[in-house]
Parts: sequence; structure tokens; C-alpha cells
Amino acid sequence: MLRLVPVVPSVLLLLLFMAGPVVWAIVISFSNSALTGRFAKNPEWVGLENYTRLLADPAFPLSLLLTIVFVIGSAIIGQNVLGLGLALLFGRVNRTTRALVSTAVVAAWVLPEIVAAFAAYAYFADDGTLNQLLAAAGIDGPNWLFDFPMIAVILANVWRGTAFSMLVYEAALGDVPPEITEAATVDGASGMQRLVWVTLPMIRGAIATNLMLITLQTLAVFTLIWVMTKGGPGVASTTLPIFAYQEAFKFQAIGYGSAIAVVMIVIGAAFSIAYIRALRPEGQR
Repeated sequence: MLRLVPVVPSVLLLLLFMAGPVVWAIVISFSNSALTGRFAKNPEWVGLENYTRLLADPAFPLSLLLTIVFVIGSAIIGQNVLGLGLALLFGRVNRTTRALVSTAVVAAWVLPEIVAAFAAYAYFADDGTLNQLLAAAGIDGPNWLFDFPMIAVILANVWRGTAFSMLVYEAALGDVPPEITEAATVDGASGMQRLVWVTLPMIRGAIATNLMLITLQTLAVFTLIWVMTKGGPGVASTTLPIFAYQEAFKFQAIGYGSAIAVVMIVIGAAFSIAYIRALRPEGQR
């Protein structure tokens, strides 16, 4: 029992700063709490009214779809696949190339999120870096943030977060016994066959863990999208975090915005359960 004493302060801090806001959001989502007006001081209990309103809101299905597209495109496919590809590449290049690539990728990750967001905005803006590069090649680039806002924010988030996946997979691949891949090579397995049938099954735990972490992180991305598009044009890039912010602070409906946040928590929990099940041994699923 005494061995648990040192972790008590950490547990209390987690309950205060993580569990506390979650519980508060759930409670507020059942009220008509507002940012201003009489309901700001004396909110009333409205039960499931915010949730029934959310299900009837025509903006909710699109926001939910855009969130899923954003998570799948930038996290599950983009960061995950690119991170694994870079980690595999490091096993085939010299130390200098490896150091240069690692530095370039990690630099985007260590930048403060607001700085990375403005850098991405400057890159994808109508007169930004990307279109200037295209113009130098004789190509008239589109207004990315207006014509293809989801593509722009997905690519920006991939650039921002790939370093984490790269580091996770680099560590996982370092734990794969080389004699196993050598034996597969002797048996005549090609590079792709070794990857699919030997390497990936051996790092399955790292894959599931990485997917869970980057999925939850991407699900909550707000600053990057807000700086680049503010959810626009119109609602073309309004993911659930943007939707919740607008309802809670732009339209001052704190209770309704909290209901959207609770839906995000449920979605994150669903992804987490799926990944945790994937981490279990075959016989315990």
C-alpha cells in the first residue's frame, strides 16, 4: 500500500485537471447554460434537449463526417503510414541522411501549435509558398484554403504530427530481432513479404498504441484548423471541435456546445476501445 503513496499527487492532479473538466462538460450538457443572459447565472436543467437538438441540427452530420475524414486522412492514413515509411527508410540510408530527415520531420512537431498553424496558413494561402512554387513551374495554383480546405488542413496536420509516429515506429522496429528477418530472407521472402508477414505482426502492439494516441490527438485538433480556415469557407472544414467552439462561444450556447464536446468524448472512447481490443492477445479478444 505504501508503494502507491508517491503516485497519489499525480492521480489527484489528473482527477482535477482532466477528469474534472470532463465531468463538468457532461453535467453542463444537460442544461441550457449560456455565456451571457439570465441563463449564464441561473442555468436550468433541460435533460436531453441539447442532444435531441444536436441530432436534428443539419450542420451536425456534415461536421461529424468531416471529423471522420480528417481523422482517417491525417492520422490513420497520413501520419501512421508516413511515419512507418520513414522509420523503415532509416534502416536503409546512411547516418547523415537519417539525421537530416529526422531533423526536418521533428522540427514541425516541436513547433508550438499556433506557430505551426500560421506556417501552414502561409504555405497554403492564395499567395502563399505553395502557389509561388507552382507559379515558378508555370502552374497556376488554386486557392487551397477556399477550394480544397479539407485537403489543406489534412496535409498540414500530417506535416505537423508525423514525427510522433516516426519515433514510435523507429523504436518498435529496433526491437525486432534481426535473425528473424534474416531467416525469412534465407527462405526466399521478398522485402514486401517480410514487411507484411514478419515485421508488421511483430510490431502490432506499437501500431495499435500509435493509432490510438494519434487518433485521439487528431480528433481534438482545433488551433490548426481555426487559424487556417476558421471552419470555412462556410462549413466546408467545420469539424466537431470547431462546431463546438462556435456554438459555445460565438452563439454563446455553452450547454449545446458542451453536448457536442461530449459526443467527441464518446467518439474518442469508441476508437480507444477498438484499439485496446486490438492490443489484446488473440485468445482474449
